[in-house]
Amino acid sequence: MSYRMIVLDLDDTLLQDDHTISDRTKQALMDAQELGVKVVLASGRPTSAMFDIAKELLLKDYGSFILSFNGAKITNCQTGEELFSSTLPPKIVHHLFELSRREDVWIHTYVGDQIITEAGNQFTNIEGEITGLDIVEVGSFVEAVSEPVVKVLMLKEAAKLAYVEEKLQQELAGQLSVMRSKPFFLEFTEQGVTKGTSLSHLIQLLGIKREEVIAIGDSYNDLAMIEFAGLGVAMGNAPDDIKAKANFVTDTNMNDGVAKVVEKFVLKTPALV
Repeated sequence: MSYRMIVLDLDDTLLQDDHTISDRTKQALMDAQELGVKVVLASGRPTSAMFDIAKELLLKDYGSFILSFNGAKITNCQTGEELFSSTLPPKIVHHLFELSRREDVWIHTYVGDQIITEAGNQFTNIEGEITGLDIVEVGSFVEAVSEPVVKVLMLKEAAKLAYVEEKLQQELAGQLSVMRSKPFFLEFTEQGVTKGTSLSHLIQLLGIKREEVIAIGDSYNDLAMIEFAGLGVAMGNAPDDIKAKANFVTDTNMNDGVAKVVEKFVLKTPALV
């Protein structure tokens, strides 16, 4: 199979634990782009928190794309045009706030280029560090969200959040997409919006077949695109249930897992793997 697109999650997939791209991985992706393969970034991060990585990989020069907010936005790196955008109305966000209080978990969302929360916590601080966005503590979350937002996060320790995830997936079935991006991040987007549906929309615009796509990720919000792609790849550091649903399991993010996939399936240099 000749692959025409590589879709990459960022944290714990493309990026090492220090949030950098290894030299080997960067070189493999640049070589793939020289062959005409599109390298697409797909993350739960806000769009603005993905620009530096897109710039490092020269995605603008190669005419590629960013899928941000778990697929709720598709951005053309060359033109800056939004090809797709999905939002949640304030009424739904306010309801999620009430559910967060009921379930005793923290909650935040994005207003402009800021993270908005009523109560600072260690997990929102992690999101601030990952995205580089300022965290603003507001007196009233409900009053602060008066316009549609792209997504909402609930946050808590992993064991508690796993229970909340299962409960709210059932309660909000048919209303919202509910999935964890990290053990302590539970994300809410418009119903039917995932990295997988966003990827499907993008390849239709580009005339690329799903069989020509490699998607690589490590977590539950990556599962939809892993299952959608012709070659769905789980990182070596992914949970076992994600690995079980992938076509191929590569090495970890700290051992050039992405590079090894690109070398094996795109560059055809298996001796290096």
